[in-house]
This record gives sequence, C-alpha cells and structure tokens, in this order.
Amino acid sequence: MTVDRVPPLPSRRFGTLIRPLDRVGRSIDRAGDQANFFLAALFSLGKAARAYRRETMRLLAEISMGTGLLAVIGGTVVIVSLLTLFAGATVAVQGYDSLGDIGVSSLTGFLSAYVNIRVVSPVTAGVGLAATIGAGTTAQLGAMRISEEIDALEVMAIRSMPFLVSTRILAGLIAIVPLYALAVTTSFLSSRVATVHILGQSAGVYDHYFYTFLIPSDVLWSFVQAIAMAAVVMLIHSYYGYYAAGGPSGVGIATGRAVRSSLIAVVTVTLLISLALYGGARQLHLAG
Repeated sequence: MTVDRVPPLPSRRFGTLIRPLDRVGRSIDRAGDQANFFLAALFSLGKAARAYRRETMRLLAEISMGTGLLAVIGGTVVIVSLLTLFAGATVAVQGYDSLGDIGVSSLTGFLSAYVNIRVVSPVTAGVGLAATIGAGTTAQLGAMRISEEIDALEVMAIRSMPFLVSTRILAGLIAIVPLYALAVTTSFLSSRVATVHILGQSAGVYDHYFYTFLIPSDVLWSFVQAIAMAAVVMLIHSYYGYYAAGGPSGVGIATGRAVRSSLIAVVTVTLLISLALYGGARQLHLAG
C-alpha cells in the first residue's frame, strides 16, 4: 500500500523563501538606522561643544579617571597603561627570542619601534577603550533609556542627542590624545626594560636600532589611527546604549553586543589604515 505525499502548501513554500529575505531586510534597516544615528551624533558635536561644555568636562574627568570602584585603581588611564605595558614587554620577549634564532637579536630595538607603533599600541589601546569607556557609555545610556530619563529630557525640550551622545563622543576624542601618548610611552619603556634589563642586551645596541627605525610620521599616523578608533568605539557604544530595551537584562545584552562590534571595528580600522599607509611598501631596508 503506497501513500501519496502531500505537496507542501504554497504558504510554506513561500515562507522558506521569505524568511532569509526578511533577515536581509532587517540587517539593511539596522545598518541604515546606525548610519543615521552616527551622522546625527557627529553633526551635533558643535552644539555639544558650545552649549554643554560643563557636561563635556564632567564626562572627560569620568572617562579618564573613572567613577566608583574604577576610580580606586585609576580608571582608564591605569587600565590602558597596564595593557600596553604588558603588550610592549611581550613584543620585546618574543622578538628577542625569534630574532635570536637567526642570529640577529640585536634588531630587537628595530622590532619594538616598528611593531609597537604600527600595530600593538593602537590595537591594545582600542581594546582598552572598548572594555572601559565604551562599555561604561553603553551601560549609562541604556540605564537612562530603560528608566525613561531620555524621554524626560525630550519632554523638557532638551535634545538628548547632543546632551547625552555628542558630549560623550567629544569627551572620548579629547581624552584619547593624552591616553594614547601615555600608552605609546609605556609600550616603548616596557620593551626597553624587558630587552636591556631582563634579557641582557646592550643598551647602546637597543637604542641605536630603536631610534634609527622610529619614524616620526609613523607616530603621527598612529595618533590619527587612535583618534579614529576612539570615534568609532564611542559611536558604536552610544548607539547600543541609546536604543537599549528590555530592562536591566536588555542593557547587559546591549553592552555585550556593543563590545563585540567595537572590537571588530578596532581591528578593521587598524587593517584599513595599515593598508592605506603601508600597503604599498614592498621592501624593508635594514642596512645602509
């Protein structure tokens, strides 16, 4: 006895085709919403600088030194410094060992000047920003959203975009310059201490190769890269916090998504800027 198969209903057949299209459409809509939010936040920077200077300075102090328990350990300043400290020491140790395998361990100073300023310091500082300043921004804005404080500001005729979002972006852009200068200095210092005082290389040899291959333009572009990463991180975290929903658990979910997106953005910015600046270089001259 055979049983004839019943053909699927047209609605089911169409449903399997529509669901992927719906996901694509929602992704496009989300990208458009993010682009509109980013543009509105950037265009509101001027108003934030003119009308909300006191709020910007308060956020600048909060971003740099932290609040609550974070302020006890020194806030973002100490966290970013420690991250770049250990990252620079790792570059020195790994570079000394790897170069020693081919008999050119004296070039560790070159590796420190070349790798730290182009890749290690920017990426490490970007990760530190995302984990401290960015996560705190998402949590603050998300808490204000679910407690309807943002709606209350709009009712009082205070535009929430420049007062809450643009001031935080402006404070982040101002804070990143001294923070990154400290991060670069820390990475250079830790590489020298690890190579000279721990691994036993001559200080004169290390300093010779370090200052020979430390290019001032690389340092300048590294700061530009750090500023771009700070802007991207603050925009992403502000977006997820501004549109958080679902109560306290929703704020936690938004913070996690923002950190994930910002970490991807940090690496992407580093890749694009590195390709734009150094992608055309085909040779590296170590002598002459």
